[in-house]
Amino acid sequence: MGHLVEKSPAPAVTRAAALLDLLAQAHGGLGLTEIARALGLAKSSTSNICVALEQAGLIARRETGYVLGRQVARLGGAYLRGFDLVREFYRVCEASQVLSRELLQLALLDGTQVLYLARHEGRAPLRLSATVGDRFPAPITAVGTALLSRLDPAEVRERFADPVTLPVWTDSSVRTVEDLLAKLAATAERGFAVDDGETHPGVYGVAVLLPAATAGGEPVALGCSMMKASMTAEHRDTVVDALRSAREELADPMRAAD
Repeated sequence: MGHLVEKSPAPAVTRAAALLDLLAQAHGGLGLTEIARALGLAKSSTSNICVALEQAGLIARRETGYVLGRQVARLGGAYLRGFDLVREFYRVCEASQVLSRELLQLALLDGTQVLYLARHEGRAPLRLSATVGDRFPAPITAVGTALLSRLDPAEVRERFADPVTLPVWTDSSVRTVEDLLAKLAATAERGFAVDDGETHPGVYGVAVLLPAATAGGEPVALGCSMMKASMTAEHRDTVVDALRSAREELADPMRAAD
């Protein structure tokens, strides 16, 4: 974290942000010593940051240690309320005869990861997929692959130069930048992205890219997760066609009113 602080115009804010991110990834509370060690900070400095964040409601102290506070949920909710797209996503999912039965996700790219903005449960017997607010490695997910497929190869190489950014979750996970570039080229040619057991064994995902609606906006991906054992090629193609129709409707909400 040291190099980030050195380059930061506001080191204290950078440290506080790193602490919040650390708690977001933790499974349970973290003690002061654990936080200081993980961030490479002195306990006194860590304590001061924790006090300030606790006063702001961004973290809370429990018997198990520090956890994220309720204010984080309020801020997250305010952020998501700014996405008319999220509301439209749920409406489109429910209105589609095909997609209403499926497990669907809406996600955006955040560095080398994808951030899940929305999830429609459908009636699919599948609970392994990401939930709202989760972050997964972009290269091994269908939504991440769809989002990365729009990037220039040079940018992909730079973004994933560190092997840490290509975690191997299953035997099918993409392992090298060259393999990732080949996967992205195939995605662009095919017109939709595929996750064939790269995130979870036996789970097959497809996704399409929804370009940014406005200049300066962020593109998102619309994806579907299915059990491969019960999926047929015909059903996959039907789902992909439905995702493309949903993309058109989300890109042009007035289309639904016609």
